[in-house]
Amino acid sequence: MIEALGVPHTEVELVLVNGESVGFERALDDGDRVAVYPKCELLDVTSLLRVRDRALRETRFVADAHLGGLAHLLRMTGFDTLYDNHFGDDEIECLAASQRRIVLTRDRDLLKRSAITHGCYVRALRSELQLREVFDRLDLARSAQPFTRCLSCNTPLRAIDKAQIAARLPPGVRQRYERFAVCDGCAREFWEGTHWQRMRRLVDFAGGGRTLRALVGRSGKRRCRTLMVQRLRSRTKST
Repeated sequence: MIEALGVPHTEVELVLVNGESVGFERALDDGDRVAVYPKCELLDVTSLLRVRDRALRETRFVADAHLGGLAHLLRMTGFDTLYDNHFGDDEIECLAASQRRIVLTRDRDLLKRSAITHGCYVRALRSELQLREVFDRLDLARSAQPFTRCLSCNTPLRAIDKAQIAARLPPGVRQRYERFAVCDGCAREFWEGTHWQRMRRLVDFAGGGRTLRALVGRSGKRRCRTLMVQRLRSRTKST
Protein backbone atom coordinates (compact mmCIF):
# COMPACT_ATOMS: atom_id res chain seq x y z
CA MET A 1 0.00 0.00 0.00
CA ILE A 2 2.86 2.40 0.80
CA GLU A 3 4.39 2.16 -2.69
CA ALA A 4 0.92 2.41 -4.22
CA LEU A 5 0.69 5.84 -2.61
CA GLY A 6 3.94 6.88 -4.30
CA VAL A 7 6.47 6.30 -1.50
CA PRO A 8 9.26 3.87 -2.55
CA HIS A 9 10.04 1.25 0.08
CA THR A 10 13.67 2.41 0.10
CA GLU A 11 12.72 5.70 1.73
CA VAL A 12 10.88 4.05 4.63
CA GLU A 13 12.69 3.27 7.89
CA LEU A 14 9.83 2.53 10.28
CA VAL A 15 6.19 1.51 9.89
CA LEU A 16 3.81 1.56 12.85
CA VAL A 17 0.36 0.00 12.72
CA ASN A 18 -1.73 0.86 15.75
CA GLY A 19 1.49 1.84 17.51
CA GLU A 20 3.28 -1.46 16.78
CA SER A 21 6.34 -1.71 14.52
CA VAL A 22 5.62 -4.00 11.56
CA GLY A 23 7.16 -5.16 8.29
CA PHE A 24 6.01 -4.46 4.78
CA GLU A 25 4.23 -7.81 4.64
CA ARG A 26 1.73 -6.81 7.36
CA ALA A 27 -1.84 -6.96 6.04
CA LEU A 28 -4.10 -4.09 7.07
CA ASP A 29 -7.52 -4.40 8.61
CA ASP A 30 -10.31 -1.89 8.40
CA GLY A 31 -9.73 0.88 10.93
CA ASP A 32 -5.97 0.32 11.36
CA ARG A 33 -3.94 3.46 12.01
CA VAL A 34 -0.71 3.53 10.03
CA ALA A 35 2.33 5.79 10.55
CA VAL A 36 5.27 5.70 8.12
CA TYR A 37 8.63 7.27 9.00
CA PRO A 38 11.69 8.02 6.85
CA LYS A 39 15.30 7.58 7.91
CA CYS A 40 16.28 10.08 10.61
CA GLU A 41 19.84 10.67 11.79
CA LEU A 42 18.71 11.98 15.16
CA LEU A 43 16.92 8.84 16.32
CA ASP A 44 18.28 5.32 16.70
CA VAL A 45 15.32 3.07 15.88
CA THR A 46 17.34 -0.13 15.50
CA SER A 47 15.41 -1.94 18.24
CA LEU A 48 12.10 -1.14 16.52
CA LEU A 49 13.01 -2.11 12.97
CA ARG A 50 10.79 -4.60 11.19
CA VAL A 51 10.98 -3.39 7.58
CA ARG A 52 14.68 -4.38 7.25
CA ASP A 53 17.41 -6.01 9.31
CA ARG A 54 18.99 -2.81 10.64
CA ALA A 55 19.18 0.91 10.10
CA LEU A 56 22.03 2.64 8.33
CA ARG A 57 23.92 4.44 11.09
CA GLU A 58 26.64 5.69 8.73
CA THR A 59 25.36 7.94 5.97
CA ARG A 60 26.95 7.07 2.63
CA PHE A 61 25.56 7.56 -0.85
CA VAL A 62 25.76 6.30 -4.39
CA ALA A 63 24.28 8.60 -7.04
CA ASP A 64 23.00 7.66 -10.47
CA ALA A 65 24.22 9.11 -13.75
CA HIS A 66 21.74 12.00 -13.67
CA LEU A 67 22.97 13.43 -10.35
CA GLY A 68 26.62 14.31 -10.89
CA GLY A 69 26.12 17.87 -9.64
CA LEU A 70 24.43 16.64 -6.46
CA ALA A 71 27.22 14.10 -5.86
CA HIS A 72 29.79 16.88 -6.15
CA LEU A 73 27.93 19.03 -3.62
CA LEU A 74 27.45 16.18 -1.17
CA ARG A 75 31.20 15.60 -1.22
CA MET A 76 31.63 19.32 -0.59
CA THR A 77 29.55 18.96 2.58
CA GLY A 78 31.65 15.99 3.71
CA PHE A 79 29.50 13.00 2.76
CA ASP A 80 30.99 9.86 1.24
CA THR A 81 29.33 9.82 -2.20
CA LEU A 82 30.14 7.47 -5.07
CA TYR A 83 29.40 8.69 -8.58
CA ASP A 84 30.38 7.79 -12.10
CA ASN A 85 28.29 8.73 -15.10
CA HIS A 86 28.97 5.25 -16.47
CA PHE A 87 27.36 3.50 -13.47
CA GLY A 88 24.58 1.21 -14.66
CA ASP A 89 21.61 0.20 -12.56
CA ASP A 90 23.10 -3.20 -11.80
CA GLU A 91 26.33 -1.65 -10.52
CA ILE A 92 24.47 0.86 -8.38
CA GLU A 93 22.37 -1.93 -6.90
CA CYS A 94 25.52 -3.93 -6.12
CA LEU A 95 27.29 -0.96 -4.49
CA ALA A 96 24.23 -0.10 -2.43
CA ALA A 97 23.88 -3.65 -1.14
CA SER A 98 27.55 -4.46 -0.54
CA GLN A 99 28.57 -1.12 0.98
CA ARG A 100 25.24 -0.24 2.62
CA ARG A 101 24.80 2.99 0.71
CA ILE A 102 21.74 5.15 0.18
CA VAL A 103 20.81 5.33 -3.51
CA LEU A 104 20.09 8.79 -4.90
CA THR A 105 18.22 8.72 -8.18
CA ARG A 106 15.57 10.23 -10.40
CA ASP A 107 14.55 6.75 -11.56
CA ARG A 108 11.72 5.31 -9.47
CA ASP A 109 12.16 1.87 -11.02
CA LEU A 110 15.71 1.67 -9.66
CA LEU A 111 14.40 2.14 -6.12
CA LYS A 112 12.04 -0.80 -6.55
CA ARG A 113 14.92 -3.29 -6.79
CA SER A 114 14.76 -5.60 -3.79
CA ALA A 115 18.49 -5.49 -3.02
CA ILE A 116 18.31 -1.70 -2.54
CA THR A 117 17.12 -1.12 1.02
CA HIS A 118 17.64 2.65 1.33
CA GLY A 119 17.17 5.33 -1.27
CA CYS A 120 15.79 8.73 -2.16
CA TYR A 121 13.91 9.71 -5.26
CA VAL A 122 15.25 13.22 -5.91
CA ARG A 123 12.52 15.54 -7.16
CA ALA A 124 14.37 18.83 -7.67
CA LEU A 125 16.10 19.51 -10.99
CA ARG A 126 18.86 21.96 -10.02
CA SER A 127 21.77 20.54 -8.05
CA GLU A 128 21.63 23.24 -5.35
CA LEU A 129 17.95 22.52 -4.73
CA GLN A 130 18.63 18.78 -4.83
CA LEU A 131 21.19 19.23 -2.06
CA ARG A 132 18.68 21.16 0.04
CA GLU A 133 16.06 18.48 -0.60
CA VAL A 134 18.34 15.63 0.51
CA PHE A 135 19.50 17.60 3.57
CA ASP A 136 15.90 18.24 4.60
CA ARG A 137 14.65 14.71 4.03
CA LEU A 138 17.54 12.96 5.77
CA ASP A 139 18.22 15.65 8.38
CA LEU A 140 21.87 15.92 7.38
CA ALA A 141 22.74 19.38 8.70
CA ARG A 142 24.18 18.15 12.01
CA SER A 143 26.22 15.43 10.29
CA ALA A 144 27.81 17.68 7.69
CA GLN A 145 31.57 18.31 7.77
CA PRO A 146 32.07 20.79 4.92
CA PHE A 147 35.29 20.82 2.92
CA THR A 148 36.76 17.63 4.39
CA ARG A 149 36.45 15.47 1.27
CA CYS A 150 37.89 15.74 -2.23
CA LEU A 151 35.29 17.04 -4.67
CA SER A 152 36.80 15.10 -7.55
CA CYS A 153 37.51 11.62 -6.21
CA ASN A 154 35.65 11.45 -2.87
CA THR A 155 38.80 10.76 -0.78
CA PRO A 156 38.96 12.39 2.68
CA LEU A 157 41.29 15.40 2.75
CA ARG A 158 44.36 15.52 4.97
CA ALA A 159 45.73 18.70 6.50
CA ILE A 160 49.34 19.36 5.53
CA ASP A 161 51.97 21.87 6.59
CA LYS A 162 52.49 24.64 4.08
CA ALA A 163 56.26 24.05 4.01
CA GLN A 164 55.75 20.53 2.63
CA ILE A 165 54.02 21.74 -0.52
CA ALA A 166 55.31 25.31 -0.84
CA ALA A 167 57.42 24.49 -3.88
CA ARG A 168 54.34 23.26 -5.76
CA LEU A 169 52.22 26.35 -5.05
CA PRO A 170 51.84 29.39 -7.30
CA PRO A 171 53.58 32.47 -5.82
CA GLY A 172 50.31 34.30 -5.12
CA VAL A 173 48.91 31.35 -3.20
CA ARG A 174 52.08 31.04 -1.12
CA GLN A 175 51.81 34.67 -0.14
CA ARG A 176 48.09 34.80 0.71
CA TYR A 177 47.22 31.47 2.34
CA GLU A 178 48.54 29.51 5.32
CA ARG A 179 46.22 26.50 5.68
CA PHE A 180 46.32 23.68 3.18
CA ALA A 181 45.01 20.17 2.67
CA VAL A 182 45.85 17.42 0.21
CA CYS A 183 43.97 14.54 -1.33
CA ASP A 184 45.91 11.29 -1.19
CA GLY A 185 43.63 9.85 -3.86
CA CYS A 186 44.32 12.26 -6.72
CA ALA A 187 47.24 14.30 -5.30
CA ARG A 188 45.43 17.65 -5.51
CA GLU A 189 46.09 20.51 -3.10
CA PHE A 190 43.32 22.59 -1.55
CA TRP A 191 43.28 25.96 0.21
CA GLU A 192 40.81 28.59 1.34
CA GLY A 193 40.49 30.34 -1.98
CA THR A 194 38.21 32.78 -3.71
CA HIS A 195 35.40 30.24 -4.04
CA TRP A 196 35.11 29.82 -0.26
CA GLN A 197 32.49 32.53 0.33
CA ARG A 198 30.20 31.28 -2.46
CA MET A 199 30.49 27.66 -1.42
CA ARG A 200 30.02 28.52 2.24
CA ARG A 201 26.72 30.24 1.40
CA LEU A 202 25.65 27.18 -0.58
CA VAL A 203 26.44 24.85 2.34
CA ASP A 204 24.52 27.10 4.72
CA PHE A 205 21.58 27.18 2.28
CA ALA A 206 21.53 23.38 2.11
CA GLY A 207 21.28 23.18 5.87
CA GLY A 208 18.50 25.76 6.05
CA GLY A 209 20.92 28.17 7.70
CA ARG A 210 21.83 25.57 10.33
CA THR A 211 24.86 23.76 8.91
CA LEU A 212 27.73 26.11 9.70
CA ARG A 213 26.17 27.34 12.95
CA ALA A 214 25.78 23.74 14.09
CA LEU A 215 29.44 23.04 13.35
CA VAL A 216 30.58 26.10 15.26
CA GLY A 217 28.37 25.28 18.21
CA ARG A 218 29.60 21.69 18.30
CA SER A 219 33.21 22.68 18.78
CA GLY A 220 32.79 25.97 20.61
CA LYS A 221 35.07 27.87 18.28
CA ARG A 222 35.74 25.70 15.23
CA ARG A 223 34.48 26.99 11.88
CA CYS A 224 35.03 23.92 9.77
CA ARG A 225 37.76 21.34 10.03
CA THR A 226 39.04 22.18 6.57
CA LEU A 227 38.28 25.29 4.60
CA MET A 228 40.26 24.32 1.55
CA VAL A 229 37.95 24.68 -1.41
CA GLN A 230 40.03 25.97 -4.27
CA ARG A 231 42.17 23.28 -5.83
CA LEU A 232 45.39 23.72 -7.68
CA ARG A 233 44.39 23.48 -11.34
CA SER A 234 47.92 23.82 -12.57
CA ARG A 235 51.10 23.26 -10.67
CA THR A 236 52.92 25.87 -12.72
CA LYS A 237 50.35 28.58 -13.33
CA SER A 238 50.74 31.63 -11.12
CA THR A 239 47.70 33.45 -9.70
